[in-house]
Parts: sequence; structure tokens; C-alpha cells
Amino acid sequence: MTATSSSSKPARKRLLLIATGIFILIALAYGAWWLIFASHYESTDDAYVHGNLVSVSAQIPGTVVTIGADDTQTIQQGSHLVTLDGSDTRIALAQAQAALAQTVRHTQTLFVQNDALAADVAVGQANVEQADTQLHKAQNDLQRRNALRGSGGVSGEELLHAQVAVKSAQASLAQARAGLAAAKAKLETNQALTQGSTVASHPDVLQAADHVRQAWLAQERTQVLAPVAGMVAQRSVQLGQRIQPGTPLMTIVPLNSLWVEANFKENQLHDMKPGQKVTLVSDLYGSSVIYHGTVIGVSAGSGSAFALLPAQNASGNWIKVIQRVPVRIALDAKELQAHPLRVGLSMTVDVDLSTTPAQGAPTASAVQAAEPVLSTPVYDHNPAEVDQLINRIIQENLAS
Repeated sequence: MTATSSSSKPARKRLLLIATGIFILIALAYGAWWLIFASHYESTDDAYVHGNLVSVSAQIPGTVVTIGADDTQTIQQGSHLVTLDGSDTRIALAQAQAALAQTVRHTQTLFVQNDALAADVAVGQANVEQADTQLHKAQNDLQRRNALRGSGGVSGEELLHAQVAVKSAQASLAQARAGLAAAKAKLETNQALTQGSTVASHPDVLQAADHVRQAWLAQERTQVLAPVAGMVAQRSVQLGQRIQPGTPLMTIVPLNSLWVEANFKENQLHDMKPGQKVTLVSDLYGSSVIYHGTVIGVSAGSGSAFALLPAQNASGNWIKVIQRVPVRIALDAKELQAHPLRVGLSMTVDVDLSTTPAQGAPTASAVQAAEPVLSTPVYDHNPAEVDQLINRIIQENLAS
């Protein structure tokens, strides 16, 4: 028993040494792997696909008569989504056109009246001169009769008639002068209304034309179009529904412009910079499909800082909880097209901290100085059609 016991001790010792050596080699291998490879990567599985949720709403009130798209349907930019009843807008447009025609005719009379009012001023001036001549004649007759009064050459009745004639001439002159002043005032007022403009450029005509444009635009807006291309989601509009401007009708998700928000722990962000390369794996496709992306930027605060009810840590039983900060990652457009994703899907993210941001890589500061991040031409209505309509109305009523 003693010999067996003594011979087993060296064997146990060798096994312990071998096991210790194996553990040391594993530790050295892991340390080398961490220094060479793992230390240059930060990973998280707290990452999700995000995208723009474009809310579609009407710009005018109305009743829904047709719906052109439903949930899960893929549509193109400018596609018909909803049609509103256009009866009211058609009537408003017709009324605006009639008001423009009436305004053109009324304004045209102002320009025509200038010549007539100028003629009235000339007639008033002639009347004043005639009344002034009659007054001088009556005054001379009265003066002669006064000279003959002492010699008995005129009767008292003739003298009285001469005095009455002078007063009548004075009244006629005052009346003529008042008529001339009124004619001049009308001419000056009419000239002020038409000065420096034509019928087409008159302020009243321009205002009426703007009312036509407004009514035409309301008629155009009875057709609700898709501002972006994507997939329809959250359709809430129903046939016959009376909607107001701004009422959400449905949501469009542009699936070709998705990104990933990876929530890294705060102690993982020290060396993370915009422009670094990222590899991603989606739970939808598994490890067989690897996405490649780029860090766009790091959020301005942690998720809890922007929560609806931020945490209040000013209490005695405070426990430190490591915070997570969203990091925005852009996806490769070709890979996204080949393997489509959906908003909200889970992703596993690995950021290569050893990569240096490439020249011209998309960053938050670059976006500020570039073109608008998102834009749509759907709401840009071509005014050529309504301008032609306005010009036709003006020309037709000028010719009449």
C-alpha cells in the first residue's frame, strides 16, 4: 500500500502540472487573441432596425371617396392613396373664376373712366369761365345803372333787376367752381387707383387671381399622393370618413433607407467614432447573411435621458445602473436590397474600432452642411396650368 501510494503522487503531480500548463496556454492564447483581435471590436445584441415612419395626412378637409392603397402594399412616390370629395372645391374654383372676371371688368372701367372724367374737368373749367363772364357782365350793368340813378335815367325796378342778376351770376359761378372741384377730385381718385399699373397688374385683379390659385390648389389637394416610396402600414382611413387637415390616414415606411440603432454600454463608447466599419447579423436571416455598415454618429444622450419619464436618482437607495447610448449605423444599400429588412427587427452588431473613418464618410457634421436629409417633390404643384387659366379669363374679359 505504501509503494502504490508513493507511486501515485508523481502521476498526480504530472497531471496537475499538465492541467496547469493547459490553462496557462489557454489564458495566453485568449490574451493574445484579445490583444490582437477582440480589443479592437465592440459588440452588442441590443440593436434594432429603424426607419422613417412617414405619416400621410390631407391638407384640406373633405370626405373620403376612394382609397388607393392598403397595409403591406408597396407603392411608388406620387402614387394615389386617398381621394376626397371635390364638389365643394369645384364650386369654390368656379366662384373664384367668376370673381376674377368681374374684377377685371370693373377695373377696366376705371381706366376707361379716366378719359371721361378728364372731359368732365374740361367741361367744368368751361362752365367756370362762362359763369365768371356772366358775373362780370352783370356787375358792369349794375355799375352803369348806379351811375344813372342820380339823374333819373333808370327806374328803381331796373336797378333791382340788375342787382338780382349780379347775385344770380355769383351763385352760378360758385356752383360751377364746386362742380369743377368735384370733377377734379373724381379724376384724381380714379388716377390714383390706376396709376402705375395695367388692368392685369392692378392690385384688385392680382388679389382675385390669388383667390383662383388658392381654389385651384384646394382642388388639386383632393388627391392625396404618396410623399415617398415604400410599404403602407397603419392604415386608419375609411371610406366615407370626414377628415380634417392633419388627420393621420396611413403610414409609409421607406424600406430602402433603413438604418440600425445599436445600444452600446457607456464603457464601450470611448474609442467609437463616426465612419468606423460595422458588421451586422439579423435574426431574420441568421449568420448566413452578413450586412456591412458604417457608424453615422453617437446619440446626444442615453436612452433614459430621452425617456418619457426620466429616472430620478436623487434618493437614498440609489443603485448604479450602467447606461446605454444609441449609436446610429448606416447599412449598405445593395445588401439591403438583396436581403430586405423590416423596422424593429433585432440585429447583432460588431464595430471595428481599428478602422479609421474613410475620407468623405457620412457623419452627423457632414449632413448639416449637405442637402436636406429628406425631401419630396409631391407637394410641388406646377403653377403653369392655373396661370394659363388666369390669363385666359383676363384676356376674355378685356376683349368684351
